Amino acid sequence: MKNSVSKLRLYIVVAVIASIFIFNLIHLYRMQVVNQNLYQKKATAVSSRSNIIVAPRGEIYDRNYDIPYVDNRESFSVVVNPAFVGKDNYESLIIKLSQFLEVEESYIEQKLPYSVRNSFNNVEIMSAVSYDKIVKIAENIEFLPGVTWETIPIRNYLFDGSISHILGYVGNISQSEFQVLYNEGYTLNDNIGKNGVEKQYDIILKGKNGLKYKTVDVQGRKLDKENLEKDVPPVAGKNLMLTIDRNIQTLAEKALGNRKGSVTVLKPSTGEILAMVSYPWYEPNEFYDNSKNAFGEILLDDNKPLLNRALQGYAPASTFKIIMSTAALEEQVPTDLTVDCTGRVFYGDRYFGCWNPAGHGVVDLQAALENSCNIFYYTLGRDYLGIDKINTYARAFGFGEKTGIDLPNEASGQVPTPEWVKKKYDTWWTNGDTMNVSIGQGQTLATPIQIANELAFILNEGVVYKPHVVKEIIDPLTGKTLETISREVLLKSTYKPETFVEIKKYMRGVITDGTAKNAISTRAVEIAAKTGTGEVGLKDRFHDWFVSYGPYDAAPEDQVVMVVMIEASNELDRWRPWAPKASDLIYQGIFANQNFDEVLKTLRPYYLRELWQ
Repeated sequence: MKNSVSKLRLYIVVAVIASIFIFNLIHLYRMQVVNQNLYQKKATAVSSRSNIIVAPRGEIYDRNYDIPYVDNRESFSVVVNPAFVGKDNYESLIIKLSQFLEVEESYIEQKLPYSVRNSFNNVEIMSAVSYDKIVKIAENIEFLPGVTWETIPIRNYLFDGSISHILGYVGNISQSEFQVLYNEGYTLNDNIGKNGVEKQYDIILKGKNGLKYKTVDVQGRKLDKENLEKDVPPVAGKNLMLTIDRNIQTLAEKALGNRKGSVTVLKPSTGEILAMVSYPWYEPNEFYDNSKNAFGEILLDDNKPLLNRALQGYAPASTFKIIMSTAALEEQVPTDLTVDCTGRVFYGDRYFGCWNPAGHGVVDLQAALENSCNIFYYTLGRDYLGIDKINTYARAFGFGEKTGIDLPNEASGQVPTPEWVKKKYDTWWTNGDTMNVSIGQGQTLATPIQIANELAFILNEGVVYKPHVVKEIIDPLTGKTLETISREVLLKSTYKPETFVEIKKYMRGVITDGTAKNAISTRAVEIAAKTGTGEVGLKDRFHDWFVSYGPYDAAPEDQVVMVVMIEASNELDRWRPWAPKASDLIYQGIFANQNFDEVLKTLRPYYLRELWQ
């Protein structure tokens, strides 16, 4: 009995050993034969580490594609490999790095949280570090364990001034941006466009980062062995050719001067923006100066230099009378309608005034637009059109909707309705509200780019093309055009052709016989225009509009539309509107092919001391 039990145990042990042997044999076969490729890839992944090679962003040019507005320059990035620092050296390292990089210690601590202090992966501490600071670090490298530096391309903005609102700037991707763009291939280490075309066309400009591989041991330390994977070279971003004409942009910038406001020059036949100036502006190169908090200072600036005023909403004032006049002609308001302007009219429980307190006398539609008679348009809006028709025409011209221009942060403006007023203010719409809207005041808001489209609507006889600032996307290596931004119809109407003929004639009358009769002195081109003075609730302060186009009698493809808007806050022009004079200077430069200094010499006799005050 005892021998039987012993034999049974022996058989069991042998069976177990045999089972284990067979299992291991099968497992080894599966690992070495069946799953060979899988484990080889895993081994490669474990033994290889990669560093990102930052791709240079595409360059940005004006429409001449000769001198770049933006290119890239080599800079330095300071990095730390935490595993080589040593746990007892972090406090000393943080103190020394903060001194050499001239930043607060808390800045370094945020870059090296406890969660990464055992990692063998490099952590970027600061980018765009100057050569002088790298020299200091190199001289003290023995006291900075784990610290090294890499060369990286950073943005280089070659022209300062107003072009900054078109170009934008680049900064570190935020957590919220990363969450949105994760599926587009972005990482938390990427830089990303923050404004202007840098933001709008970031995916085109950014290129594709490369990878440099190294072979490491199980702890992540680099080994002097041949890399198991081949390096991947970076792919540079595509170049952009803007619609902007550098000469016109400079003319507009200098003509506007240090006045809060904007200048927009539009090609109505295509929607191309030839110039877009907004003051005050900012200098994007300053954002790369780590020695000061330039971005924080700009954010706190009451003048809001980051704001592109050409895309913000203002009361359109008398420029809205172009829409009112179009509505009058289309709605067949009696052609012989006249209104006797005595300077003010009493309605309800208040007086509604004209800008001319002496009155304009008896005026018809043409004289009303030429002389910007408020009393006529009060009557037209209240008694003949009504708020619903006014709003229908305003929206037909594109008011109340974004134009879709290829720049971020565009406002939509505002077309107020009785329903909107009731919901927002819990008050009923009155005829007095309609009268205010009829002269572009009240709750009506429009952006300068919408006003530019308003004129394009007239010149193209009811067609508006989507405004844009990028003309072509170009391969940086071959110079070949990869994509041309085609014109795109934004608005289209079926208004009568004779309506547009009449409006253009009236606008020419503004220059020859109306409110701008003495405002334009250039002989280089004949223009048509509409003036506007927007009330802002201050007795002696107004938004100053001058919207115009030229040449007056040319085809749309040969014309330009210009909108100059100067905010009411300018002390410099408290008593003398500058918008028509800025337009005069720009037209002279464009059509006489002159730079700003030549323009001043030509027009000096007409302006006497005004240009130099």
